This record gives sequence, C-alpha cells and structure tokens, in this order.
Amino acid sequence: MIGYLNLILRLTIWFLLTANFTITNIMIGVAIAFLIPGLKKTPTALKDWLRVLGEIVVAIPQAYLEAIEMIFRPHNEEEIIMERVKPRRTPGLIFLDIFLITFTPKTIVLKYHEDGWYAVHRVQRRKLP
Repeated sequence: MIGYLNLILRLTIWFLLTANFTITNIMIGVAIAFLIPGLKKTPTALKDWLRVLGEIVVAIPQAYLEAIEMIFRPHNEEEIIMERVKPRRTPGLIFLDIFLITFTPKTIVLKYHEDGWYAVHRVQRRKLP
C-alpha cells in the first residue's frame, strides 16, 4: 500500500511540474515515477502518511495567516534552528515534512542532514526587552 502512496506522490509532483494532462504526458510521468530509484517498499504505517497529509491541509490557512501577519507586523529577527526528523521516516515522508516546513512563509528548510536533522531558517518578530 505504501509503495502506491510513493508512486502517487511522484505522479502528483510530475503533474504539478508539467501542468499537462495529455495521454503522452501521463505515460511519461508513470514511466519516470517507476524509473526513479527508491520505489522499494519500506515499512511505514498508513497513519503516518495520513497524519502528514492532514498537517499539510492545516498548514494552508496557517500560511495565509502568517503572510498577513508579516505584512502588518514586520519580522526582523532571523534564526537557524535544528529540528529533529520524526522517527521511521521514509524518503517520501521526509519530502512531505520538508514541504510542510517550507510551505509556511516564516520557515524554510535549508538542509536535510542524513543523520536525522533539518536546518530550518525561521523569521520572527523582534523580542522587546
């Protein structure tokens, strides 16, 4: 089941990049999705996928609120923090985690470290003394 979710994720990314739903493009997308290495089945629970997709749905209104807040209340302070990758993450779930962090306007993932950390750049309002 999880292998199918990885395949669907790859096809979704392909269609977002190409914005073309012709039969030829669909066949090319399916071929590329199968040819990209790493489609092996890995032990991941379906609930992990559903949790991440639910977090993405919640992140959409959060992104709008953060953007409006940044317009009216400037964020002058920056910091780079290290966030721990959640345990038992497959490459597809790591991609979705990075997408989730980067989707909101106040944060962006600078680097994924193979030892299980994300370097995250975050802007915030300056703290008054």
